[in-house]
Amino acid sequence: MPLIETSAFILLLWALIGYALGSIPFGMVLAKVMNLGNLRDIGSGNIGATNVLRTGNKTAAALTLLLDGAKGAVALLLARALTGSEDAAQLAGLAAMLGHCYPVWLHFKGGKGVATFLGLMLALHWPVGIGACLAWLCGALLSRISSMGALLAAASSTFLMLSLGAEDALVFGILLTLLIFWRHRANISRIRAGTEPRIGQ
Repeated sequence: MPLIETSAFILLLWALIGYALGSIPFGMVLAKVMNLGNLRDIGSGNIGATNVLRTGNKTAAALTLLLDGAKGAVALLLARALTGSEDAAQLAGLAAMLGHCYPVWLHFKGGKGVATFLGLMLALHWPVGIGACLAWLCGALLSRISSMGALLAAASSTFLMLSLGAEDALVFGILLTLLIFWRHRANISRIRAGTEPRIGQ
């Protein structure tokens, strides 16, 4: 899609909208509504779907996964549809990712962004999104480590963009990948030490 020149005001507006959408902590909201307890006191204390699953409620975990993915996708698709600008769309998407990872409502202590990342990839360029989801699935199933799937999905997205015709979003994709790796730095240390929890533990 060709890039359309967009005013600084419009870009700032969509950055704010994207951040607001991304910062909605669906995991915590669902845990409260479904009486699952405070996610900060469960498992890793994270607000994402993996930690919601540790409550034992698979429905809540699935809903968290879908909603966290949808908020990034909605931010990007809304900006694209209402402005016709890929710059605004990508900025809204990046802001949604930052909103999820660093929500102002939770003192900037949010999730790790995996579901939001995958939702963004699907909205940005669906073949890349499908490839990233498959990479996550393969990584998670083969290693039985959720974070390994996330890292593989993020790492593969750059190559998927180059091979599937999404080069105009390469900088956007690299920024998201770097953010995923940064948010998983503790997981990476545990993977290297062999102490990262496996799925089902």
